[in-house]
Amino acid sequence: MKKAKAPSPPKLGSRLQRAFRYAAAKHAGQTRKQTAVPYLSHLMAVTSLVLEAGGDEDMGIAALLHDVVEDCGGMPRLREIRRRFGPRVAKIVEGCTDSFVNPKLEWMVRKGEYLKKLKHHDDETRLVSACDKLHNVRTVIADYRQDGERIWRRFNGGREGTLWYYRALSNEFQRRKANRITGELAIAVAEVERTTANGRERSASDLPAVATAPRRRGVRR
Repeated sequence: MKKAKAPSPPKLGSRLQRAFRYAAAKHAGQTRKQTAVPYLSHLMAVTSLVLEAGGDEDMGIAALLHDVVEDCGGMPRLREIRRRFGPRVAKIVEGCTDSFVNPKLEWMVRKGEYLKKLKHHDDETRLVSACDKLHNVRTVIADYRQDGERIWRRFNGGREGTLWYYRALSNEFQRRKANRITGELAIAVAEVERTTANGRERSASDLPAVATAPRRRGVRR
């Protein structure tokens, strides 16, 4: 019986290295939600998930740059990405961005609009987005186990809004053919719901489609 041929790895070259340096420069000094963890660590983690899931170099570059438009310059930054890294990378980054203006719109408005847009994105954009959300949810679980209910102070949507959003995202990703990342995201969302269950005042599934979560300044997402 012949052994199955191993898939060929993607060709990764100088463009990915340039994208890493670009992301490191643009996000310099930024940290993860009220922590000392460099924001670059998140971008590296998302890129790793994308490449492990079969993404190619363009998708890896988009993973590194997926937050640079939202956090570092808006539409002018997106145009720069298109010039430097090409239209395919720019399209994925645009699809992963939920705000192009500063100040950002109210949290629930942004998240509701992003869920609507996600329905129409192509599979490679959805994969990069799902990797982003997967790493975020895994971080929430780890932080909750360490710090408990205090972590919700970091989130614009608070506990209920945050749990609602990740459940809604997971449900949307499950609408199409399942893959490794969307499966892991569904598992992670179920785990964060179980892990935080004792601290919840009401089920995240009871949250209305448009909520009035208080907006907090100085925190990400």
